Amino acid sequence: MKSYKDAFLSFIYNLQDQITIGLETEDGVATFQEDQWDRPEGGGGRTRVIANGAVFEKGGVNTSAVFGDLPESMQQLFGVSQARFFACGLSLVMHPSNPMVPTVHANWRYFEMYDLDGNLIDQWFGGGQDLTPYYLFPEDAQHFHQVCKAACDRHEASFYGTFKNQCDRYFWNAHRHEARGIGGLFFDYCKPTDTFNMDQWFQFVTDIGHSFLTAYLPIVSKRKALPFTNEQRTWQEIRRGRYVEFNLVHDKGTLFGLKTNGRIESILMSLPPHVQWVYDHQPEPNSEEALLLEVLRVPKNWV
Repeated sequence: MKSYKDAFLSFIYNLQDQITIGLETEDGVATFQEDQWDRPEGGGGRTRVIANGAVFEKGGVNTSAVFGDLPESMQQLFGVSQARFFACGLSLVMHPSNPMVPTVHANWRYFEMYDLDGNLIDQWFGGGQDLTPYYLFPEDAQHFHQVCKAACDRHEASFYGTFKNQCDRYFWNAHRHEARGIGGLFFDYCKPTDTFNMDQWFQFVTDIGHSFLTAYLPIVSKRKALPFTNEQRTWQEIRRGRYVEFNLVHDKGTLFGLKTNGRIESILMSLPPHVQWVYDHQPEPNSEEALLLEVLRVPKNWV
């Protein structure tokens, strides 16, 4: 079994540089501040956070590589005993100030598991990218999904449909009966099959990662200077509350970080700085806000 540890680490470190440069350029004012941290049990990370910019109110582009004994709760999840693990990845969330610009999330990761003698016994890739608008511009959703589809199609014609549907199912706030956003891609436990080996999975995941800026930056550029009202900003903060609810109630990445004693500041970096929870808030019928909710209740095919 071949390890992809070094190759994937090189990929996420280089991609972190590319993405932070691209986002800084689009913002034009703020820059990312870097914070390197160590995990006592093994490993650490490189957290980069941007705040109070011309475009981005808060955001982070983080890399981490952690290893050690697999916690008992994770042993039960994976059906193993007394195993060790290595996990690395890049995770990002960007929260723009302007409610016309969507929030974006992306993650690309790699996991290895070992027996107590250090032999590699399992491995897989995972990741994805998804968009959370506050006001719906169909052409933006179409652009984001088209870039995702083009990247998938370079590897396997069935991937876009499969991973788009998995994204719609995963980023679902079941307690609200609505999606977190308009989706994108989500894939996990990507292991060898009869037709797709680990080299091909590596090429696929890295290709998706390199497609991120193409998917997101044109949308930001088009919407960042649009005017907005205080009422629209309030709606953005109410919808951000739904984002927080998903991350704290349902998200597996948050749970994994907490159960493996990850760095809490990096785990909760995804939470926006200004949020509202308004009791039983209902938008005006036939409004732009109500239109967004209609789309979130029934996932849509954008391409």
